Amino acid sequence: MLPVRRLLLLPLLLVLSLTACAERQKDTSAESANTDGFPVELRPEGAPAITLEERPERIVSLSPATTETLYAVGAGDQVVAVDEMSTVPEEAPRTQMSGLNPDPEQLASYDPDLVIVDSDTDGKLTEALDKAGIQTLVLPAPQTLESMYAQFELIGEATGHAEEGADLARRTREEIDKLVADVGDAGEGLDYYHELDPSYYTVTSATFIGQVYDLFGLTNIADQGDPSAHGGYPQLSAERILEADPDLIFLADTICCGQDADSVAERPGWGTLSAVQNGHVIELDDDIASRWTPRIVDFVRAVSDAVAQAA
Repeated sequence: MLPVRRLLLLPLLLVLSLTACAERQKDTSAESANTDGFPVELRPEGAPAITLEERPERIVSLSPATTETLYAVGAGDQVVAVDEMSTVPEEAPRTQMSGLNPDPEQLASYDPDLVIVDSDTDGKLTEALDKAGIQTLVLPAPQTLESMYAQFELIGEATGHAEEGADLARRTREEIDKLVADVGDAGEGLDYYHELDPSYYTVTSATFIGQVYDLFGLTNIADQGDPSAHGGYPQLSAERILEADPDLIFLADTICCGQDADSVAERPGWGTLSAVQNGHVIELDDDIASRWTPRIVDFVRAVSDAVAQAA
């Protein structure tokens, strides 16, 4: 009877063996899924590459644009502190920390495993934080829309939200492309002036902001033959602007400096400008018009609407 019993037990032993094997495979798959694609090597444009061994759970952002993007890709729960200029979203843990002059000791007090900044001259901050076992990711301001999309994806990868980062880049690109396509070539032949402050600092077409206007075929009155002059941020004179008589005036100093269509019209001589007389002075949100975040779609929409009305 003993051999018969052994034969009867064989199917049961086989089932138990297969079950145990399946459980081990499930455990291995779960462990792999929990890594969220880590370790991951990040190669930001214009900054040193870094490798993150594990998903960062305590992130400090010293860049307003990065703060917005972190929340947009779903990494908000991982953010423990942001700089004083990171005003969006409202729930971000805003502090008095400066993104311009970061204090390594102050940063370390938040016990972060990743600090994100938009610049690190000579790598001094990275070196100081490295001694404390804290990694630093430098994300310089993107120079093109393509660079912005790539940065969305990189932030997703850095935080364990790679799919969300890629989706954010795709959706932002599609929305911008549609806004541009909706007005076609209506911007051809129109020129504009983009105001950064009431002292007439502006941007040229060589800047990130200027490239948004380029999408619509608009001509920048500040280019003056060399868009790269003054780093793309020249200061014009009132006489130069009056002489150019732009078709469109975009104000990116409504919040910082209280400028609007009425205050522009009250400037000496500005009431005669075509943009003023035709109601083509566009009041922008300063932050939206200066940050490389998903909200850039709102900036592009404002330009699209202005072009459609002026054509």
